[in-house]
Amino acid sequence: MKKAIVVGTGAGGATAAKELQGYFEVTILEAGKEFHPLSLNLSIPEKLKKMGLLFDEKLIQKLFPTMNIKKAKDRMILVSGIGHGGTTAICTGNALRADNGLRKIGIDLDEEFEEIYREIPVTLDHRSLWRKTTERLYDISQEMNLDPQLMPKMGHYDRCQSCGRCVLGCPQGAKWDSRHFLRMALEKGAQMISKCKVQKIVIENGRANRVLANHSGRKQSFQADLIILAAGGFGTPIILESSGIACEPHLFVDPVLCVAAEQKGTYQNREMPMPFFIERDHFILSPYFDHLSFFFNRKWRSPPHNILSLMIKLADSKTGSISRGRIKKSLGEEDKERLSRAVDLCKEILHRLGIHKDDMFLGTLNAGHPGGMLPLTENEAKTLHNPRLPENLYVSDATLLPESMGNPPILTITALAKRVSKVCIRHWQ
Repeated sequence: MKKAIVVGTGAGGATAAKELQGYFEVTILEAGKEFHPLSLNLSIPEKLKKMGLLFDEKLIQKLFPTMNIKKAKDRMILVSGIGHGGTTAICTGNALRADNGLRKIGIDLDEEFEEIYREIPVTLDHRSLWRKTTERLYDISQEMNLDPQLMPKMGHYDRCQSCGRCVLGCPQGAKWDSRHFLRMALEKGAQMISKCKVQKIVIENGRANRVLANHSGRKQSFQADLIILAAGGFGTPIILESSGIACEPHLFVDPVLCVAAEQKGTYQNREMPMPFFIERDHFILSPYFDHLSFFFNRKWRSPPHNILSLMIKLADSKTGSISRGRIKKSLGEEDKERLSRAVDLCKEILHRLGIHKDDMFLGTLNAGHPGGMLPLTENEAKTLHNPRLPENLYVSDATLLPESMGNPPILTITALAKRVSKVCIRHWQ
């Protein structure tokens, strides 16, 4: 049986490993280690903040090593996950289909989405978990004709205890993440090597021959007939560049900005994040308590149960790049204009709740949905394989996406990874 290496265990990597194992002998290389939810009592970082000891967002890694923090221009905080499950383990479990950009170039993933709905529990039945303020925000949005929609969630939300810690790792296991697919791959016979950070892919005679990695401080080389690179929108371009494969300066990141206010006794911090969403041109809005802003933004002074927040997720322009491991990303003028319109809309919603606009404050600009640096085009709609890549090297993550979605990407990346796996099975079996 031919051998395959899959780099990464996020949505793209875990899906590819599950789909390929059995057709190939799969070895999974993961830079991080086993994921554990943050068990720390959140009153501790709250006290550290009051003492002035939480002054840099990168310090979150001391408390929660899974959450990797980088900084770009405009002080935008870039968040990604390291460990089993990748960023899916620290997401909010949203199951939105957002493949319009792929459809524009002729890629129809209907079949793959249908498979996902059979394999992953997706529910809209979570309204009983909403608090009164969330219900009122939803009603206000309807009154404003904003067409709010319940957010589809991946997982078993009958287990949800409304702890509000989805982005810190669900302690009840209610939220689905890609570790479920990872376990399925391992049960089928795949092998996984943790704490194995891939450095580069050795290309000889037009083929990807070996993967060079640092495994627990030691250099190692891995050979395979097929290599699937799914190290994420930040990680994959770095590995490709180190391997001599140029990427495009088309990095998008789906920036997030929260508009917040003090509202006593809302307890949004102990509620499922993003229970519903409002979709507008180039952004969505959703109720969301931003832990990153609460821990590090000095404007977020009130106790967490007294802060109410609406999140903006922006579909940003493709103006960023990654070179020599350094990320360059800032908001363009068009991005800023759209973000300003979104902020105004959030303020109007909160104002109708009875909050004075002068009492509102912004969160920390952050982002965690990178992609786009080796975007698919119409020419690759069938092969899903960029001609710059050796014939036996494929990418299976958001690096392939042609444009920012401004929406939760997990479901779409999973569907795309399924299609990439099918292409590989047809071609290499």
